[in-house]
Amino acid sequence: MPIVRVDLLEGYSDSVKARLGDSLTTAVRGVIDAPPEAVTVILHDMPAANYYRGGTPRTPGSDLPDSAQVVHDFLAAMEARDLDRARSHLAPGFIMTFPGGMQMTTLEDLVAWSKPRYRFVKKTYERFDALGQLVYCFGTLHGEWPDGTAFSGIRFIDRFELVQGRLHRQDVWNDMGEMRAAGAKGATA
Repeated sequence: MPIVRVDLLEGYSDSVKARLGDSLTTAVRGVIDAPPEAVTVILHDMPAANYYRGGTPRTPGSDLPDSAQVVHDFLAAMEARDLDRARSHLAPGFIMTFPGGMQMTTLEDLVAWSKPRYRFVKKTYERFDALGQLVYCFGTLHGEWPDGTAFSGIRFIDRFELVQGRLHRQDVWNDMGEMRAAGAKGATA
């Protein structure tokens, strides 16, 4: 079965190496029909003093944060309405698209847009699927409509693109519009 060998300059943490090993295993399995235990990844640490490019010694590149954790932290900050903390996860040029094609570039615009739609909304997460700097988040929404009636069980999927460990794009899909249109006041999905 497949063996992947990677030479790394010394200096990366064990957690970064574990994420790299997992990502490489996933990449191989996307091309070759192999169970995870059949994919071998060997990471070889090489002293930086042994590596030159263009006649110049190099240092390791910086590691990126775990992309799924960045998304989770951003969503937690948004749920708490801690916009400053949420904003710290955003890359320049961040854009988000919500159902109906509504595009926004600031968190304040999102809060204003959502105000007439619901009093509050929270997420229950089923899973986060991270593919490098692309993360899908799946789950259900619960909260209150503007009149105070509770709702729950509304499906959602969020898709995030990260650039250099920060959120560059968010695309949101959910069944909230269908629930509101069905007049599900007081009922849960």
